[in-house]
Amino acid sequence: MSEIKIDKEKCKSCMICASICPKKLIKLNKEHVNHAGNRYVEFVDKNNECLGCGFCAISCPDMAIYEVLK
Repeated sequence: MSEIKIDKEKCKSCMICASICPKKLIKLNKEHVNHAGNRYVEFVDKNNECLGCGFCAISCPDMAIYEVLK
């Protein structure tokens, strides 16, 4: 079982991670922005569906995502 952590200060909301997630567990936060004024993505996995594939972390051009094993 995995949990994805996202550094909201590094995220520029390119949405590559959201498009590549097989379970579609990464969503754009539409209410808040980071210090640079960018919206950022959030990991939403209420039912523990994350496969732990790491595709989101691998695809992030800003290295804003990392995986934590539970």
